Amino acid sequence: MRERHFVKYTFLKVDPAWRRLDAEQRAQDKREFIAACEDFATDHLLRAFSLVGTRGDCDLLLLSQAVNLDHIHEFHVVLAQSGLMKWATVPHSYLAMTKPSEYSDESRLELRPARGKYLFVYPFVKTRAWYGLPAEERQRIMAEHIRLGREYPEIDINTSYSFGLDDQEFVVAFEGDDPAQFLDLVQRLRTTESSSYTLRDTPVFTCITASVPRALNALDGEALTSEPLPALG
Repeated sequence: MRERHFVKYTFLKVDPAWRRLDAEQRAQDKREFIAACEDFATDHLLRAFSLVGTRGDCDLLLLSQAVNLDHIHEFHVVLAQSGLMKWATVPHSYLAMTKPSEYSDESRLELRPARGKYLFVYPFVKTRAWYGLPAEERQRIMAEHIRLGREYPEIDINTSYSFGLDDQEFVVAFEGDDPAQFLDLVQRLRTTESSSYTLRDTPVFTCITASVPRALNALDGEALTSEPLPALG
């Protein structure tokens, strides 16, 4: 049997005061951060995204995945020891897990590697009335939802589940190269019957795919000029 995976979405915000440190100190802080990411990425999936210019409360996203929750915990402990994290906060954090879907045979027990230029992420909660519907009624409603989604094959979806693990019930992450297509898809999904059973689907994060070094360089506009490390993500 294939193993299920824990998925952690960690959104970081860096104190603007960090940008006023001298370039050498900022470069060292970045190297420590990259080293922690590289160590985890040796045996696990780790993806980085920049949110500079797309949100005001976050600067970057680290998406980490492992079959053992302790490994994700250990990664964030090590990451916290980096110089950069002394200047960072975590304004948003979502923990979830993969599992087979009740409604589709396209479920994934692990997230796919990067495919699109953009990742659109949001936590999701359904109303309690949804869970009171008969199983066959929920299947009928979701069939329409899935059919409409397939009309946008350029948009790929990864769904993970948070029941009992975090405040939300699901974390959904859509990948694609054209934000306009995602916008049109979401607008059309608002017209479906399933939408009436949505309790909460915010905040929404528009994330730009990047290697870890590139996401860090977006923080201060300066690339590492010495001791370059391999790109991640």
